[in-house]
Amino acid sequence: MVLVVDDDPDILEALSEILEAEGFEIRRARNGKEALERLEPDPPHLILLDLMMPVMDGWEFAQRMRQKPAFAGIPIIVLSADRNVGSKAKDIGAMGHLAKPFELNDLLSMVRQSLSPSADTSRV
Repeated sequence: MVLVVDDDPDILEALSEILEAEGFEIRRARNGKEALERLEPDPPHLILLDLMMPVMDGWEFAQRMRQKPAFAGIPIIVLSADRNVGSKAKDIGAMGHLAKPFELNDLLSMVRQSLSPSADTSRV
């Protein structure tokens, strides 16, 4: 299951529909606060995380999530329009990042790689 976290309703819907069409089970959240609530009772296998969101941004979400041992190992892929997305993804321990706008094939490849049993869980 993939948790998609983005405050832009169009992006959230598009990502969810694309991933569902590819056979992935999806859970959605519009900000970090909602995302924290969506971690239980069945934690996702991967989180696609926007960084710049109201209520609770991706940075704070990642910090809070990593403080809970049950969720600390869930891989994160950062999706952001921020020009420094690479360094910010590294700062939160993300396993990957894509700058918006991104190529759909790049996203699907990264998601599949992240969810494969042999995925390297080392950080960026």
